[in-house]
Amino acid sequence: MLDRLRQWREARFADRHPFPEADWAEARSRLPLLTALDDSDAEHLGQRAWRFLHAKRLSLHPDLAESIPFDLPAQLALAAQACLLTLGWSDSEHREAFDGVHEILILPEAFQRRVEEMDEAGVMHEYVDERAGETSHQGPVVVSFPDLMESGGLDGFNVLIHELAHKLDLSNSLDVDGFPPLPREIDPKEWHHAFMGVWDDLQARLERGEETPIDAYAASHPGECFAVCCETFFSAPNVFVQAYPELYELLSRYFRQDPITRQ
Repeated sequence: MLDRLRQWREARFADRHPFPEADWAEARSRLPLLTALDDSDAEHLGQRAWRFLHAKRLSLHPDLAESIPFDLPAQLALAAQACLLTLGWSDSEHREAFDGVHEILILPEAFQRRVEEMDEAGVMHEYVDERAGETSHQGPVVVSFPDLMESGGLDGFNVLIHELAHKLDLSNSLDVDGFPPLPREIDPKEWHHAFMGVWDDLQARLERGEETPIDAYAASHPGECFAVCCETFFSAPNVFVQAYPELYELLSRYFRQDPITRQ
């Protein structure tokens, strides 16, 4: 009964909102991340992105709304980058994963937040952190316009994937901890082992003054480690698999995708 109802709803949606083939083709052509998809994956992702646009709110800061065009291809390109995370999951898994996403808010510039953190000695430190994006449990996904414009390539940076990874992380807790809900086939101990291996390697490289193979921001917090690994996994898989093959294989099973095959 539920399947029949869902099929009826999908048919009704398709009748009321015909899929914009030309706009999706334009959206794909704008971003190498989307151009790299094969036709089958692109068709699936386009349909997901189209429904995402009707289910979620995309908001421009008033200063941006007056100064930049935000046409349908641009909106589809944004939604597609978000939905790329769940491309390998079923429709029900995709919807559940993004239940906590209600709005994506785009700000004109990177923004600042005053942060308080306690170190291992129990000393509280305060500092001002400049951010390209921000996510909370039930709040909007906030991204800066310049960083959004820098996303969509194959260079390891993607603010949307990063912030949506935080939303996945928050699905089973009120704080990002790098431990999202896992499918039955992935043992939590395996997840912990793989990520701790990356975490320890990043810390060791930084202590030695060496460059890190992925953004060093991953070494700042376990939740940021997960988010940075996700954006690198999708947008620079060749770099990621060479640096951390064990974690690449684990994320490939988690997302049910193998981005290296798209390069």
